[in-house]
Amino acid sequence: MSLPTRSLRLPVAFATALALAGPISAASAAEGEKSFEVYGFAQLDYTQDFGRVNPDWEDALRPSRIGIDKEQFGDDGQASFSVKQSRLGVKATVPTAKGPINTKLEIDLFGVGDDAGQTTLRLRHAYGELGQFLAGQTHSLFMDIDIFPNTVEYWGPTGMVFLRNPQIRWTPVKGANTFAVAIENPSNDIDAGQFREVADFPGAQGDQEWPDFTWQFRHDADWGHAQVAGILRWVGTEIVADVDTDPDVVDQQVAYDDSDTGWGINLTTAINVFERDAIRFGYVFGEGIASYMNDGGMDAGPDQGLLPDGSLPGGTKVEAVELTGLTLYYDRWWNDQWSSSAGYSYTEVDNTVGQTGDTYEKGQYASANLLYYPVENVLVGAELIWGELAVKDGRDNDDTRLQITFKYNFSAKL
Repeated sequence: MSLPTRSLRLPVAFATALALAGPISAASAAEGEKSFEVYGFAQLDYTQDFGRVNPDWEDALRPSRIGIDKEQFGDDGQASFSVKQSRLGVKATVPTAKGPINTKLEIDLFGVGDDAGQTTLRLRHAYGELGQFLAGQTHSLFMDIDIFPNTVEYWGPTGMVFLRNPQIRWTPVKGANTFAVAIENPSNDIDAGQFREVADFPGAQGDQEWPDFTWQFRHDADWGHAQVAGILRWVGTEIVADVDTDPDVVDQQVAYDDSDTGWGINLTTAINVFERDAIRFGYVFGEGIASYMNDGGMDAGPDQGLLPDGSLPGGTKVEAVELTGLTLYYDRWWNDQWSSSAGYSYTEVDNTVGQTGDTYEKGQYASANLLYYPVENVLVGAELIWGELAVKDGRDNDDTRLQITFKYNFSAKL
């Protein structure tokens, strides 16, 4: 199977990174040692699904991809094998008179968007950092990667903030206490709601006039860490409609344009217990922040439904959708070769009046596993995962699956 053209560009990027990590001048080396590391893992996941999810997402249990109607995606019970979690990355440090330049480039094989369901190259990280400044794609400043539990299912808990986003970041305070601010890519998930039922308004598109502003404060200590992060964003939508002024000319204009303010607060912590165990907790609340969540909901929707005659009410506005998310997990190490992780997570949204009955309202996710490390850099494990989707009109459906994973890590420093 041939890869899409956009995917073929990534090997070229890797080759470029290798070339850039070549010899450096004696002058720049005066500030320290250069380093270059290739790392990653090969992973096979066998999943036995007892329900059914969207076939394009059969390698991950996302509540939003569970069929809300019985047999929506076919008969229950599906088996699949996947290597999509396999990962390849390079990290390099190049010393300069202004301090080290740290770069990272990382891909996996989990196709999303137009490539959903395919085993294709996908960019995870691509950034550079010098001193207090970072530019490129990496974890959003609004998230906390350190509350992600020791699980093997790819997508993970639904109720946590999780997004790798292109950004420009400034970290003026580093150490046990860290403070950073950033501007990030503002992609919006806009729900046309009942607008799509109007013939002249088949859909809506995001109107992204400003970047998202994020900030983070974190405290690290022997007991673990605590973090608070925030976001302020513009959540806009516009509808472009045909204008029949000339039958021989396709003319369009913006028929509707409105926006609302999105904001959010994300409180997270990881607490070390016993020698190696950890409690991981996160609580997030806000409006218009669904696109930053690991799963579920839309950023904004119309604040009114259609009139009985099928027309739009006057004064209809875009309304940022309220969202709450919670994640609680416990990671347990039984000994050097055995570990477990168990927990629960949910995302719940307060949909607008103008969103339709099949709109995501609540997603729940729970999992428990037993992982075995027979030798260094090898993992074999089994994980039981449950997810449930509920929509605005009261319908719900769930899915349970068993995942068996084989993972082989590698790393080479040059």
